[in-house]
Amino acid sequence: MATDDPALSLLAEAPQGGDEPRRDGDRLDDENRLKSDFVRRVRDALDEGERDQVYDLVEPLHPADIADLFELLDADERPRLASAITDLMSADVIAELNDHVREQLVEDLPAEDIAEIAEQLETDDAVAMLEDLDEADQQAVLAELDPEDRAAIESALAYPEESAGRLMSRDFIAVPEHMTVGQLIDYLREDMRLATEFWEVFIVDQRHHPVGSCALSWILRAPRPVALADVMKRDQTLIPVTMDQEEVALRFQKYALISAAVVDEAGRLVGQITVDDVVHIIQEEAGEDALLLSGAGDGDINEPIHLTIRTRLTWLVVNLGTAIIASSVVGLFQGAIARFALLAVLMPIVSGMGGNAGTQTLAVVVRALATNQLTESNTLRMIWREFRIALANGLSLGLLIGLAVATIFGNPLLGAVIGSAMVINNLMAGCAGIAVPVVLDRLKIDPAVSSAVFVTMATDVMGFFSFLGLAVLAGLA
Repeated sequence: MATDDPALSLLAEAPQGGDEPRRDGDRLDDENRLKSDFVRRVRDALDEGERDQVYDLVEPLHPADIADLFELLDADERPRLASAITDLMSADVIAELNDHVREQLVEDLPAEDIAEIAEQLETDDAVAMLEDLDEADQQAVLAELDPEDRAAIESALAYPEESAGRLMSRDFIAVPEHMTVGQLIDYLREDMRLATEFWEVFIVDQRHHPVGSCALSWILRAPRPVALADVMKRDQTLIPVTMDQEEVALRFQKYALISAAVVDEAGRLVGQITVDDVVHIIQEEAGEDALLLSGAGDGDINEPIHLTIRTRLTWLVVNLGTAIIASSVVGLFQGAIARFALLAVLMPIVSGMGGNAGTQTLAVVVRALATNQLTESNTLRMIWREFRIALANGLSLGLLIGLAVATIFGNPLLGAVIGSAMVINNLMAGCAGIAVPVVLDRLKIDPAVSSAVFVTMATDVMGFFSFLGLAVLAGLA
């Protein structure tokens, strides 16, 4: 059927996706994860040296799914997979790879191959690939790059790790404010060297300082003769090039940004950060603090085992030291425990409940600090809030355990002692849970890294001391 409408003609000529059968039904499950049966077939083909079969299995996958496949395979299988699907190893696949997996693969490649991959990547992805290389290997790869790409990557590597300078892309559109909408549209269409993916155009003055921005939707809907200065948005959220990536993510979340200009120390526009970059940061930061609180490192199952052992063992040794301190408090009352052995049975309840309460408060406070909900302006209010919560929880738990102990052991005085100790230790847990991370934050120390150790020590020491001390004072032992 013929039609005079060009748009309808193009639609009629376009292939209809609905007529094409799903190609990933035997590869992905309902939750869009690679099926174990598919991964097993890839493994079997690799073991049998069937490179063509491996290629045929992997070729229909999305680059992100290919990256997932690398992570699911064992370390010794990954280089063989990369060798079998060489021309499928696009920049999109490399950009999606887990950091540890990418580092392993890159280490096995010659410098010229790494340089070829880097030239296909966005600057921030290329930097992520090169930053973990040894200095000598890094310089060898940089020497293989063309001068423009090398200058961009070297400039990014000069910024601190996890900063906006490392994260930003240098592919952006910036034009002077004297342009009209029509001139801008013609410029975007005619200059093939410009960035191909962007959401807004930055307007700059003669010093290359950003003075506004225009969303693409505004540009497309505004009349051609209108000056950009009349339609641009002058209020901008500018990102300093040295800003930590966690703070960048908070800016995007707070102001609902799609993209933002990055400026250097002189206020010149040097790059942009887009929301797709920030999504990865939010995902990383969301789990990072919880893992740091437990001393489990970065929690990546692809991390080399020796690094995981070193990280976890370090904190376990620190915890061993705090446990010894807590046990020394128990040692002060060993005579009382010997005279009334029931104290040894009950005292872990007090310290354990205090530790749980402290962990609850600590998790809330660390999150509040990370998201800028807790600042100097509302610290006192937060302390008063957590004090009231700790008091209410302590009284409730103290009443429950006190009545239970008095009933089970037929000793009301013992019930009163353990109930009072529960209240005291819950108050200690609440105070320590907020005071420790706040103090560490004021000292510019990441509160997620070491707060748990101090809070646990405080609740253990106070739990043992309050229970055993009150027992001695009450004449139970």
